[in-house]
Amino acid sequence: MGRSRRTIPEELLLLALDPTTGTTAQPQSLDLGLAGAQLVELALAGRIAPDGDRIAVVVPRPTGDPTLDCALELLRRRGAPVRAVHWIGGPRLGLRQTYLSHLERCGMVHAVAGQMCGVLPTTRYQATDTAISREIRSRLDSAIRTGVPPDPRTAALAALAHAVGLGKHLYPGNEGRSSRSRLRDLIRHDPMGGLVAHAVMDVQNGVAAQPRRGPAPTGPQSGRPAAEPGRVPTQPRHGAMARAVVH
Repeated sequence: MGRSRRTIPEELLLLALDPTTGTTAQPQSLDLGLAGAQLVELALAGRIAPDGDRIAVVVPRPTGDPTLDCALELLRRRGAPVRAVHWIGGPRLGLRQTYLSHLERCGMVHAVAGQMCGVLPTTRYQATDTAISREIRSRLDSAIRTGVPPDPRTAALAALAHAVGLGKHLYPGNEGRSSRSRLRDLIRHDPMGGLVAHAVMDVQNGVAAQPRRGPAPTGPQSGRPAAEPGRVPTQPRHGAMARAVVH
């Protein structure tokens, strides 16, 4: 696949970068979202396809993107379709840093070294071309504002942004409530994006053990609180807390 088009993992990461602090919003759930975004990108490239709640490799030919091809090869080695929730919930050590380093090499962000509490070294990332981030954001804004069904890439990006909890980062406060709601509604416009987004939320809420048969009951009658996008279990299954010094 050509590199003239930004991939969905790259766009999701750029959306999550805070232009003021240079840190990423929702860093722990973002790691899950990046793994899910890889699945969507591979599906758009025709390499994988949904099979119920599972992911099947249909064309094992490399895409030309090293990070995506690594994921594709791991899926191929499974030998059978894998549940999306198990794939996303598996260990993804260093995935966020891999994409941050890639964006730095491409000139889309630059690293700023610093220290936490004057001792621990930290690295923050600033976008070098804010026009790119504005273009990505404007696509979401347009889909939310107009109600016109977005293209599959934008629909998948919206679904993942909602799933990792970026809605409150992109559309904060009470004034952003309706936009967050419409962002959530965009999940229905792309089947693969919807499958992956639900899997991301299932992993965050610790309900990955059973096959997905539809939304679990929530509210007072069920005795269970409603699931909150972006909320991560106390013991993350993907090892993100090991990278606290990288934002």
